Amino acid sequence: MNLQTKYPTTADEFLRWNEGREGKWDFVAGRVVDMMVRVSKYHAILSGNLLALLKARLPMPPYVVTSADFGVKTPTSVRYPDVMVDGAPGSGQDLAATAPVLIAEILSPSTMATDFGAKADEYRAIDTLRHYLVLAQDEVRVWLWSRNVDASWSGPEMIADRDATLALEGLDIAIPLADLYAGIARH
Repeated sequence: MNLQTKYPTTADEFLRWNEGREGKWDFVAGRVVDMMVRVSKYHAILSGNLLALLKARLPMPPYVVTSADFGVKTPTSVRYPDVMVDGAPGSGQDLAATAPVLIAEILSPSTMATDFGAKADEYRAIDTLRHYLVLAQDEVRVWLWSRNVDASWSGPEMIADRDATLALEGLDIAIPLADLYAGIARH
């Protein structure tokens, strides 16, 4: 007996297919991709710190700060960023952000090329996005892309000073890197 599993072929089919499913999956350029979830302690600390700092600085609503459990549609894929800020409250039943304004990915050795390559390109193609961040987890180092007034992108700007502040002008907030990297050993 030959059993075939029908995989989704569109972003909306994928979101419905993925709802409640065990494991972590992305939908990349029309294909379902298994994303093994194995994060380090520093990855978890950094993600938690960024979530808390954003929630403390942004009014909710209209902003909603989410973790890797909530998706975002790009022009070609459905991704699950480590941290995201949605600029529209949407519905409690939504399976993906409706107007993401900030997306952050935390580097892992296996994701570096994708975070700086395909994901950076896909995320910057989202009309509502104002900032894309990539954060190193083993040292104080953040790369920031920002949308300019004319809709072009600047960056990545690298910030690697624990005493520096990460200015997210598109959200009118700033985050001290010392707070962002609190609990992570100095290197």
